[in-house]
Amino acid sequence: MAAWSLKAIEAGFSVRALTRDARRARRILPSQAQLLEGDVTNPDALAEAVNDVEAIVFTHGASGSGKTGSRSVDYGAVRAALLALNGRPARIALMTAIGVTNRDGQYNRATEAHDWKRRSERLVRASGLRYTIVRPGWFDYNDEDQHKLNLLQGDRRQAGDPSDGVIARQQIADVLVASLSLDAAIGKTFELVAEKGPAQENLGTLLASLAPDVPGALDAVLDMDNMPRRNEPSHVIDDLQAIGNIAPG
Repeated sequence: MAAWSLKAIEAGFSVRALTRDARRARRILPSQAQLLEGDVTNPDALAEAVNDVEAIVFTHGASGSGKTGSRSVDYGAVRAALLALNGRPARIALMTAIGVTNRDGQYNRATEAHDWKRRSERLVRASGLRYTIVRPGWFDYNDEDQHKLNLLQGDRRQAGDPSDGVIARQQIADVLVASLSLDAAIGKTFELVAEKGPAQENLGTLLASLAPDVPGALDAVLDMDNMPRRNEPSHVIDDLQAIGNIAPG
């Protein structure tokens, strides 16, 4: 949270940060950021947080809280924010994870984190809002010479370890914030990793080379079709219908 909020302030945005612990957040967030303490999973509690916003950056996570946390936080926070917007326009930058379509790995079997993050992506796509979905690799495993960004699609790196790709938190923040003002980022989903080499100067050129998600589709372009909507929990279908008028199928 600290990295993207500082980057957003440097880019000229006014930042409002929702946190579960305002005292802790104040120690790490820039002084210019407005802090709101609240439950990220409650649409009513989020009404103030999303009031009059032009964009929302999601960097939340339910680390260490198992299947319940994955459902209530990884998915629930996106659901709550979109419901709180109640149809008002806002640019969305959602961070999920590389390997998010890997349903059979040990990590997802234990936590269902990939499944719930993927469902949160689907809510964003169904919302009709302008969005960018970033699936970063393993945080801060970069070597000193790994600064060159590599944007991938199709989510085929699924070893479940840093061999899938690494990325620095600051690089993630740079991409999330930049995506809010780049037309080339709209409707794009991609995995983000860093390779050996210097950082590129023009992120827009990298984003322009990516294929956009198919309009009306719930999954990202080139993703594996391994989560049929007909097998989804009924409450997930209800959420898709409430947020994007998406019927089961």
